[in-house]
Amino acid sequence: MPEPFATGLLDLSGGHAIHWEITGHPHGKPALFLHGGPGAPPRSNGYRRLFDLSRYRVVSIDQRGCGRSRPLVIDALDRLHENTTEALIADIEAVRRHLGVSRWLVVGVSWGTTLALAYAQACPEAVAALVLGAVTTTSREEVAWITEGVGSIFPEAWDRFAAESGRRDGERILDAYARRLSTGRPGDRAQAALAWCAWEDTHVSLGPDFAPLSFPDPEAARVFATLVTHYWSNDGFLRGGDAILARMHRIRDVPGVLVHGRRDISSPARIAWLLSRAWPASRLHIVETEGHGGPEITAHLQRATAGFASQA
Repeated sequence: MPEPFATGLLDLSGGHAIHWEITGHPHGKPALFLHGGPGAPPRSNGYRRLFDLSRYRVVSIDQRGCGRSRPLVIDALDRLHENTTEALIADIEAVRRHLGVSRWLVVGVSWGTTLALAYAQACPEAVAALVLGAVTTTSREEVAWITEGVGSIFPEAWDRFAAESGRRDGERILDAYARRLSTGRPGDRAQAALAWCAWEDTHVSLGPDFAPLSFPDPEAARVFATLVTHYWSNDGFLRGGDAILARMHRIRDVPGVLVHGRRDISSPARIAWLLSRAWPASRLHIVETEGHGGPEITAHLQRATAGFASQA
């Protein structure tokens, strides 16, 4: 797999710096890859498999506060409030302008699909098309399901998850984890991160190719858990709770492909279905045998990006 031919840290206002890298053909069609999480940037070159690198110039960024971007969220917890979806959209636009891209194909997976949709709705003139896998919109309904409702399927693991949250009377489990990860003592934050990641492993475990979350070190686990709980406890910083679905009219004419696994317990296929019904220019593929990702989903995403490569 080819390595990036260009990388950099883009300094932004407020002391943030966003890491970017470009892979593929230097004069290829521009594309942007948005990773999941929030806070889980690619730790390998796997995302590049989604593109024909002889035809695309693929930009990948480490979203604010994680990966190789600086500062890491866990090193600047007093600035956690600066990490919002609106800020991430501004970061993407800053990178686009810095690299001289006018319009690009935007590809996202999991949380990256929420961010891709929010970005496209805010900046439709910058988006040529969207390719989305393991589709989410981070609505309050989805967050409630993934942190509480899905416990009806995994009751043993959910009981452990709830017991380890340290929640106070009347406090949501999610909010308890967000509080501990953002304000607790270092040891408490580390313990909360491990418990959170164990629950994440549980609710994505029904796919046939399931592999546990793998972080290179405990620091990466704390970054991931801190950012996920921060965004989820704030409804993804998307006003109205189901803001993505309510604003689909803004991108009704932007071409798009949605790919989702029928066995995706974490993010049931209903969300992808509702989006497709509100998005006339989109096509939906449901993969019957896979969950929150898998080889057939990857193959559908590859075919989608290949199809957009030949379009003007």
